[in-house]
Amino acid sequence: MFKGFTQSRLSWGILLLSGIALELAALFFQYVMKLDPCIMCVYQRVAVLGLVLAGLVGLLAPTVWLVRVAAAAIWGISAGWGLKLAYELDQMQTNPNPFATCSFMPDFPKWMPLHEWLPSVFMPTGMCTDVPWTFLDVTMAQWMIVIFAGALAVLLLFLLPLLSRQR
Repeated sequence: MFKGFTQSRLSWGILLLSGIALELAALFFQYVMKLDPCIMCVYQRVAVLGLVLAGLVGLLAPTVWLVRVAAAAIWGISAGWGLKLAYELDQMQTNPNPFATCSFMPDFPKWMPLHEWLPSVFMPTGMCTDVPWTFLDVTMAQWMIVIFAGALAVLLLFLLPLLSRQR
């Protein structure tokens, strides 16, 4: 039963829409709530875009094993990188160190300068040590840890039938 779900467009569409919802939430926080994103927040946006990309790839041909493997790889790399970034940001916020600061300019590859192509989304304007928002006494960085860890947990469920002999 779950194997059929992993091969459905619905499952990959849910991943795609989840990523889009997270990106829209980030823009809501930035432009409606006036919370400036730091460099780590911007990098997490890129990780979430990786989840969007994974959903798109999975939607292409969800019944083709190789397409699902490629989508799952993008999903895993993106969620893992996002979890690492969210954890590092949480550490900067909960254990501030004057010697451990974050950069003011993103270090995107020269062939993909997202902060120049779309500065309204990818140009950091905030400080990593600021904690401008909490919900239920949980910071945004901590919520992102939960979100990326959840994405990895769901990926593990997807990998079970993907790695089984029944392709």
